[in-house]
Amino acid sequence: MTDRQPRYTTYERPAGGWGAAAATARVLMEQSVVSKGSRALLAMNQPGGFKCPSCAFPDATCKKRLEFCENGAKALAHEATKFRVTREFFAQHSVTDLMAQSDYWLEMQGRLTEPMRYDAATDHYVPCDWDTAFAMIGDHLRALDSPHEAEFYTSGRTPNEAAFLYAIFVREFGTNNFPDCSNMCHEPTSRGLPPVIGAGKGTVVLDDFEHAEAIFIIGQNPGTNSPRMMTNLVEARKRGVPIVAVNPMPERALIRFTEPQDAVQMATLGSTPIASEFVHIRIGGDLAFLKGIMKVMFEREARGEAVLDRDFLDTHTLGLDALRDDVMAQDWADIVRVSGLAEAQIRRCAEIYIRSRATIICYGMGLTQHQQGSRLVQQVAHLLLLRGNFGKPGAGIAPIRGHSNVQGDRTVGIDERPSEAYLDRVREVFGFDPPREHGHHTVAAMEAMESGAAKVFIGLGGNFVRAVPDTDRAYAAMRKLALTVGIATKLNRGHLVHGRDALILPVVARSERIETARGEQFVTIEDAMSNVTASRGVLDPAAPDLLPEVEIVCRMAIAALPESRVPWRDYIDDYDAIRDRIADVYPQIYADFSTRIQAPDGFHLDVAPRRRVWLTASGKANFLPLPGLEVNDPVADGAMLRLATVRSHDQFNTTIYSYNDRYRGVQNDRMVVFMNADDRAARGLEPRARVALETISGDGVVRRVDGLTVLDYPMPQGAVAGYYPELNPLLPLAHHDRISGTPAAKSIPVRVVAA
Repeated sequence: MTDRQPRYTTYERPAGGWGAAAATARVLMEQSVVSKGSRALLAMNQPGGFKCPSCAFPDATCKKRLEFCENGAKALAHEATKFRVTREFFAQHSVTDLMAQSDYWLEMQGRLTEPMRYDAATDHYVPCDWDTAFAMIGDHLRALDSPHEAEFYTSGRTPNEAAFLYAIFVREFGTNNFPDCSNMCHEPTSRGLPPVIGAGKGTVVLDDFEHAEAIFIIGQNPGTNSPRMMTNLVEARKRGVPIVAVNPMPERALIRFTEPQDAVQMATLGSTPIASEFVHIRIGGDLAFLKGIMKVMFEREARGEAVLDRDFLDTHTLGLDALRDDVMAQDWADIVRVSGLAEAQIRRCAEIYIRSRATIICYGMGLTQHQQGSRLVQQVAHLLLLRGNFGKPGAGIAPIRGHSNVQGDRTVGIDERPSEAYLDRVREVFGFDPPREHGHHTVAAMEAMESGAAKVFIGLGGNFVRAVPDTDRAYAAMRKLALTVGIATKLNRGHLVHGRDALILPVVARSERIETARGEQFVTIEDAMSNVTASRGVLDPAAPDLLPEVEIVCRMAIAALPESRVPWRDYIDDYDAIRDRIADVYPQIYADFSTRIQAPDGFHLDVAPRRRVWLTASGKANFLPLPGLEVNDPVADGAMLRLATVRSHDQFNTTIYSYNDRYRGVQNDRMVVFMNADDRAARGLEPRARVALETISGDGVVRRVDGLTVLDYPMPQGAVAGYYPELNPLLPLAHHDRISGTPAAKSIPVRVVAA
């Protein structure tokens, strides 16, 4: 595939359909798992089976025979692949050689099979037994001058049981340093929503889509990032529900979609139009759009129309007058300029919202990854509050999270800023006093590595160094560490950018069985709508020398904390015992965990705003206005373009399945920049010109990515897009959300320069 010439076309067909079916079949064949993979797909997201290792969108309670999507099939096929990374592979390839390979090539080598240790003398990874690996981890951790010199990363694929124990281990060790994948995506949800509604989660459940009278989708591309959501959107459109899609890039799945599981549509080559209103917003224009809708509402209320839900507002909210004053102070000309939208379209969207008696607003990283991401998320909640769209069927806020258990990890303790109530419960249940000072999120962890204040990095899954901003600085910082540990299923860049000592520890995958001395075990997953369900692997582990995440966490704790009173060895074999301790630490939401999880569809964690209960300091929902219209710092450069980094359709986070992006018409290339044709022409560039992008920043650091092909694409003027993680070198570490620290990857100020 990498030897083929790049091709660029325009994709005119509906998303999904036969294209998705063909892609599913192709990936099963590529990974040589047609029979095995097909059997596993029948168990994915089914009662008694395992949860999809891809996105966090929930499963329908009325189960379909096939409850998976194209990208879920890709994730499973790459996990179940027949290809293996063995000791012979590492003997053949030095780390220097491997660093020269692409992320795609590394992914395609297959599953890791045994623990490996970096040998500096030969620049190769060499075999290492498990006891030696854990002893090395324990020695490094105990040798630190302070527990705060270690960073403990968690991937969103980590199940609840392993994440909970990881949180207990690290806090008994003595730190709250938990850089987490949520820091890079939906941390603004976790930090922004609690002051407004008292919960850092969405308030919608899957059934609400059946009762909604309007659905807004802002800064999210469900056709690629959460394709199972498309079924709900198709059903809503068939009922005549208006769907408003707000995005700088028109995404094919939100234009037309064919359900691969709809036999009639597939047979007739039919499809369903999805977005009834496409809002082609300027990058960073979301606040202006939201305030424009609210301004229409306040204008009409002032004329005597009953637009606001007065009973709800009077009973449940505080601060309405301050919000009204802020919104009404905004001039329509400024709203139009900043949003890039016509006033008539904003008024049309406001009418859709006002007419609806039950509205869901879904959003993704198009909202969260700005310098005011947390405050921007709050404004979404404000809009919903104005019409009482909490605590009733068909209404609420729906952050569509990415990784399949990223929300669950936060629920069970992966949090660099834990609450006092949680820490008190940990002390009561486990008998040690956990640290109270806040720890490091991703940006702070990188700064600690760069300064030398961090010496050990342990990654429970993920590809940390490839996901974080400022790639060149990140590589240099990671290489300063004394020890890096990568706990993973597949080889990735994070294993090659390492400390002086380094370990690769291979883990049992989500789709594989876990057998302990107490028999077969299962884990649990929390989806993006707070449903907790069991996940039982059905495949044999890829190699005999793999360990489950729970055992790896427990044995690290035993090695690092030889005097611990926590019964780590018991937890290795008995996952019900772990769930009992989760229930002890979280009695309000996880009471009777081990019994409730036996239900085929699991159970729903209580989210208080669904009951119109507001766990805020005031006891009510609070309006917290964000002054002005901009969500990013102004840049005094007339040539500036705002860059949004995006995924391709053949990608999940940093995992690259191919060099193709079907719906955007890109084949055999990832080094592209999508640009408005007028912006291209204004810079004197021919179509498909080769260019570089440089970051506009005031820190004196030159950040540049060369070798990009300009593709004309219907972007708003002033906006460009390109692929993550290839363009991460352009994102400064300091360019992040002020509250959460989430990198502002959807609003990087850049200029186009000659290649």
